[in-house]
Amino acid sequence: MATLVTGGVGFVGANIVKELAARGHDVVSLDVLPPDGLMQGFLGDLAGRVEFVTGDILDAAGLDALRTSHGFDKVVHAAVFTVNRTDLETARSKDILDINLTGTGNLLELARVSGVERFVYISSGAAYGLCREPDQTYNEDDAPQPENLYGITKLASEGLARRYGQLHGFSSVSLRLSTPYGPMERVTGHRGNMSTPYQWTGQMLRGEAIALDNTDYGRDYTYVLDTAAAVATVVDAPRLPHDLYNVTNEMPVTGERIQRTLAELFPETRLVASDADDSAGSSLGPTRGPLSGYRLWHDLGWTAQYDLASGLADYVRWRRESGFLD
Repeated sequence: MATLVTGGVGFVGANIVKELAARGHDVVSLDVLPPDGLMQGFLGDLAGRVEFVTGDILDAAGLDALRTSHGFDKVVHAAVFTVNRTDLETARSKDILDINLTGTGNLLELARVSGVERFVYISSGAAYGLCREPDQTYNEDDAPQPENLYGITKLASEGLARRYGQLHGFSSVSLRLSTPYGPMERVTGHRGNMSTPYQWTGQMLRGEAIALDNTDYGRDYTYVLDTAAAVATVVDAPRLPHDLYNVTNEMPVTGERIQRTLAELFPETRLVASDADDSAGSSLGPTRGPLSGYRLWHDLGWTAQYDLASGLADYVRWRRESGFLD
């Protein structure tokens, strides 16, 4: 039996697909976009373990056809409309609700009728909401207070996944990801919020100057290879003591530290004083304290393997080797 991954051509989904394939899974990737050359090159020799299906999680008939044509006993639901900007949230409110809520409901129903063993929902630290205390670390028992549609739909989908599993007898777990960065992040129709490591490594590789960041708070950026490894660990776990886990490296870093580390690794990096009014939150995104990774370590023994320097170094290596300079 295979493992179904929705959003498998997207940023986080592509890394999950590759990690599962590397661990011996046969993977069915469902995405509205077909795999491009970048995706095929990213998989390399593992491409033979992955079957790509182009389809929409809002297409109930298409999902039913997928069920009859493919056998899978686990589902990783990573397809999502990622929006944190108020202008996009306003312009595409219904799309956010349709994809992030109705899409999740469709996948849960697919899991039910398929008799899957486990459903893994890829959630987000956005479910916690914005920072209430500057140095607060968020653990899974903290009360969530999401403020935007993205965070609200993530939290609601966690509840849907939990209850569907309880009602229909399959293991269901949600993973709240801290901010990922790394290979396969690119602009798509459902992802417009690009991470600052994506922006700054691209500027460095193109020989462009990078305006110094002056925000004074940190964000627990987690290298996406670590994120994918955590997801695969949860998929493969014989037993899950909890139905909610944070995925994080627990190491908040400021924008300035990211830039300085990039400059130390790559002397060609050009940092220049900013002549703009970089108000708090302008580069790192909405303010939120780091997530706690204790529960995932305690239950399954997982911890992140990449620190900031090793993550940035590997990311730039991938971008150079793949010729991805956009």
